[in-house]
Amino acid sequence: MQVHLAYGDAGLDVELPEERTLVVAPRYPAAVVDAPAEVRRALREPVAGLPLPELVQRGQRVAIAICDGTRPQPRDVVVPALLELLADIVDLDDVVVLVATGTHRANTPSELEEMLGGEVLGREVLRSVRVVNHDARDRSSLADLGVLGDGVPVLLAREWVEADVRITTGFVEPHFFAGFSGGPKLVAPGLAGLETTLVLHDARRIGDSRATWGVVVGNPVHDDVRAIAAATGVDFACDVVLDAAHRIVAAFGGELSAMHAAACALSRSVAMRPVPHRFDVVVTSNSGFPLDQNLYQAVKGMSAAASVVVPGGLVVVAAECRDGFPDHGSYKELLASAGSPEELLVAIEGRDRAEPDQWQLQVQARVQRVARVAVHADGLGDADLRAAHLEPVTDVGERVRAELERLGPAATCCVLPEGPQTIPYLVAG
Repeated sequence: MQVHLAYGDAGLDVELPEERTLVVAPRYPAAVVDAPAEVRRALREPVAGLPLPELVQRGQRVAIAICDGTRPQPRDVVVPALLELLADIVDLDDVVVLVATGTHRANTPSELEEMLGGEVLGREVLRSVRVVNHDARDRSSLADLGVLGDGVPVLLAREWVEADVRITTGFVEPHFFAGFSGGPKLVAPGLAGLETTLVLHDARRIGDSRATWGVVVGNPVHDDVRAIAAATGVDFACDVVLDAAHRIVAAFGGELSAMHAAACALSRSVAMRPVPHRFDVVVTSNSGFPLDQNLYQAVKGMSAAASVVVPGGLVVVAAECRDGFPDHGSYKELLASAGSPEELLVAIEGRDRAEPDQWQLQVQARVQRVARVAVHADGLGDADLRAAHLEPVTDVGERVRAELERLGPAATCCVLPEGPQTIPYLVAG
């Protein structure tokens, strides 16, 4: 059988033995016919709370948080819809769009233009309103709000804190240690200082069994993320749920917690899929571009696959990694700091204080404690992957067939063509 994996922009076709393979994919509702109209509806017909036009007054300063370029948020739909509504109420000179980069690098001017709609629409947005990359390492741009949640020192973007009206925008999908994306994550870690993120993502929180896919309440990461957003104030929130082509299937607006709960419920029904047993081989993608643009992000695909692989089994990840490890951040350096995943895990769990990007390594090493991990990535060479403690794979189908042949006729394979957009789980009993 031929299976099409989400990979880069074009995808990757692999040949697998049909009689041994179970393909598990999300069950997406149909995309809305008119995406801008759906977003405008969500802004005016909230899940809870007042419609956005009733929350904003002339003369107020408005801050809008959006996802950065590693996420497929339809910014080209959401931001123009917001600005169109706000332009009837406030002067757009009083509006700032903050790119919630978290600890990621800043998006370049050309990337911002593309993210906001390309040469025509994107340029118009950039001309009409200020768009600012958040910088978690620039203390001068941050406001210190004290300690919140379970001992989290909270520093947030000053422009966000000092705005009269604060609006988050994002998209909701399962998240490998925060439960679900979107909602309060646009505040922290999205607009948080590095010190805040290091505590939110420390080894204790990431190592908790409740810090996993689809778990929000009781998840030590998401509990503190929610506490920070609630204590510092979000006036209106708007999230969308997307299909495999990154088209909007539904938009949700309103009071943050109720809006996010509604979006998570839909995302859960789309992504969470039961499987009858664990598999000797699990093939996964990292959902294609933009999520598979580097190896750091590809840990999400590894984590999704690890939930249904047999102990000692093989996880095969197809992630393009056009941006390499990447070279920015600490992920590559930390990978090289130990001789094996187990050594990495011991070092991380023994630290009193988290280091940047160690959370991704912690999850990767935990996956590799359970299974062997092989990666197909056109953007990384074999030596790069071996340096990351991973097995390089040239032909995904060939590698899987060889492994099944080695294990014998009873061996089975599971495929997650959309990677972490599908969260498989074992049926009880």
